[in-house]
Amino acid sequence: MDETVGLVLAALERQDWDTLKPLLHPYLHWTDRSGKTIRGRTQVLARLREAAPTGQPAHHELRDAQIYRWKEA
Repeated sequence: MDETVGLVLAALERQDWDTLKPLLHPYLHWTDRSGKTIRGRTQVLARLREAAPTGQPAHHELRDAQIYRWKEA
């Protein structure tokens, strides 16, 4: 597992939004299990506060050492 993914999963588990925010790229693309894609760190953080995923992503992409794309497994 990529170190950044591990940090994101740990922050999600603790609901530590202050730690999570800098790990996410401002232009993040987050695709949930249903296939819906949410764009932008602010929008993704709002969604994660309601229903955070558990477990590793099916796919992820880093940009500038931040999560740029995340596809839930």
